Amino acid sequence: MTPTMTATGTWFRTCRVDDLEPSWGEAALVRSRQIALFLVSDDEIYATDHMDPRTSSPVMARGILGSKGERPTIASPLHKEVYDLGTGECFTDPALSLRTFRTRVVGGFIEVEVPA
Repeated sequence: MTPTMTATGTWFRTCRVDDLEPSWGEAALVRSRQIALFLVSDDEIYATDHMDPRTSSPVMARGILGSKGERPTIASPLHKEVYDLGTGECFTDPALSLRTFRTRVVGGFIEVEVPA
């Protein structure tokens, strides 16, 4: 599949929606970058850097999914910092942030937009 380029980045196909388990993360390699994918619900799919912002260890797909109010979150499996899956904001340490990526579903496949 040929990536789709836009003014803000390029969309890359990662996997089928059916390949993900609800409330569980998986890692994907996109343009030499490890990205963590999370299926929160049938219509909510999030993508973040797989690297833990505090330690740079590739572990975020193994984090603990949760929520803060209506906002879905991921807690690092190493030090338990909690991040907003939509914005990357860290609720437990404002000095940290987790890079997030836009997602979309096209023909049953998850695509992730990687900035230009």
